[in-house]
Amino acid sequence: MNCAAPTDVVFSFTGFAARGGVTDHHADGWGIAFFEDKACRLFIDHQSSATSPIAEMVKRYPIKSKNTIAHIRKATQGHIVLENCHPFLRELWGRHWIFAHNGDLQNYRPELSGVYQPVGTTDSELAYCALLQGLRDAFPGQRQPALDELFSTLAALTREITQFGVFNFLMSNGQALFAHCSTHLYYLVRSWPFSTAHLVDADVSIDFAKYTTPEDRVAVIATQPLTDNEVWTRFAPGDLLMFQHGELVAQTNVPVPQEVLEKAAKPLCDGTATSSASILPSAATLDLESDDAAAFES
Repeated sequence: MNCAAPTDVVFSFTGFAARGGVTDHHADGWGIAFFEDKACRLFIDHQSSATSPIAEMVKRYPIKSKNTIAHIRKATQGHIVLENCHPFLRELWGRHWIFAHNGDLQNYRPELSGVYQPVGTTDSELAYCALLQGLRDAFPGQRQPALDELFSTLAALTREITQFGVFNFLMSNGQALFAHCSTHLYYLVRSWPFSTAHLVDADVSIDFAKYTTPEDRVAVIATQPLTDNEVWTRFAPGDLLMFQHGELVAQTNVPVPQEVLEKAAKPLCDGTATSSASILPSAATLDLESDDAAAFES
């Protein structure tokens, strides 16, 4: 989720949590991160989101944030342990950065300098460390560059990693949300006048018009649409998008390998994760396939 005003995730998380063992089988851990300016609150658990007591707490705890990333996992690489749960958190230029991945990187062995090292054993966290190392090397100063410069460099780094397989990801530093699609990804932007949304994974609806103002705006991103009565836009394979204040502000395309294009042409089926994120009044979410076959929301 990326939105113009701080928003809670109670509505979206109701559907999202169900995909971790009730409406889907991605029950190998989950996590959610809420930004508050430079820092974020991070909750992760190796239990399924459908049964985790922490997930129950999040459903009832209206934490408000402009950027939220959530993820549910089906393990294909790495054991079912806490350190392999997404989202992952690191510091760069005095800010927390959050990352969640859906995909499968084969024979990916980047040379890491030591500043960023994986704690767990997933391809996802390895790629995240490589991305942050690449950003740090490109801008070695103590101050973060402008977001448009970050976006261009992130596109170049993504081009290198995507050659190793499926690399759907969401990443945020609390200022913007970056979303890259290798195979399956959708987004929508909610703005005034808001209407009623109905979750795919639960018989729950909400009339956003009752809770929003003309200044509110929300970008929601997901592997599969989270609602069944709204119009979602599908990413093209290779699309890298940047969202800020609840709207799309930058877009480019990073070519993906032919074998990944063939996977993108196939509909999602059993074995690919789904996740949900929609919030009051805004949210973004993404499903993951890999590392873990996983799902996440931002």
